[in-house]
Amino acid sequence: MVKKLVRDADGGEVRCCYEAGPCGYALQRQIESAGPVICEVIAPALIPRKPGERIQTDRRDARKLGELLRAGLLTEVQAPTPEQAAVRDRCRAREDAKQDLLRCRHRRGKMLLRRDLVYSGGKKAWTPAHRTWLRSVQCDHTADQAVLSDYLLAIEQVEQRLQTLDQQLRAAAESDPLRERVGWLRCFRGIDTVTAVTVVAELHGLERFTSPRALMAYVGLVPSEHSSSDRTRRGGITKAGNSHARRVLIEATWHYRHPPHLSAGLKERREGQPPAVIAIADKALPRLYRRQRHLAAHGKTATQAVVAGARERTGFLWAALLHQHQVASV
Repeated sequence: MVKKLVRDADGGEVRCCYEAGPCGYALQRQIESAGPVICEVIAPALIPRKPGERIQTDRRDARKLGELLRAGLLTEVQAPTPEQAAVRDRCRAREDAKQDLLRCRHRRGKMLLRRDLVYSGGKKAWTPAHRTWLRSVQCDHTADQAVLSDYLLAIEQVEQRLQTLDQQLRAAAESDPLRERVGWLRCFRGIDTVTAVTVVAELHGLERFTSPRALMAYVGLVPSEHSSSDRTRRGGITKAGNSHARRVLIEATWHYRHPPHLSAGLKERREGQPPAVIAIADKALPRLYRRQRHLAAHGKTATQAVVAGARERTGFLWAALLHQHQVASV
């Protein structure tokens, strides 16, 4: 196919595209390696669509993509390198394991609840004392005991998977090219190795964002808007773009609900890091704390205040990760 396209172009540029999907970026690399062809991966959610169009076929979709590509109306997805994709898939595998662990724990807990077996040794679950109690639970029927043992075995297996993935991510964080940027992100409150690796892996090619607002929009943390004439209406965040990066950014911002201070662990993570990055992280500490307190005092829920703080925090992370480029441009 590539040879035919190049032959029909008669020396002109050949450009094609396809929607991002299960084929990933392997198809793009295969096409571009087969000849002088530019292949773009398009974001499906940002393809213009006619509200009244009710007929969908592969031929119509291909023609529409070609016309929109020629008109410059499609949004290209930044393709990661194979190395970047490998780290990103490892981060997402850890996220899947966390979800599997939650499901396994829920299954075990709900079965105990159905059998009226309640833990009374403390208020928190999955502590060493709680695990000891789980292993000592005895059911009246052999089938129930076998099911409880199977649920506990599944939990231990997933926990072992998580430990292995955490070790692999920490090893990746100590190697190039992640080591430097992971160290910068760990200067911020609430960000340690796993979160830092996830942010760097999901936001690969950060130089393509020319402003912090562009990065905020990419992770879907900007408010939606429906405005007309002199009337402006804003709603919840768009939730567009990379949901994995948005999740870890919001989770890490919950730490800024507490008064700003430098813990012993944060001081240790900052050792040997550039003063410019530490200055940006120090500026974020009181700023994000005051921001969340201000929103909470004006009737916003804790979740709304944290999401708003995550949006501003994204700007600080953008400045920290690109501080060398900013100095060079000055």
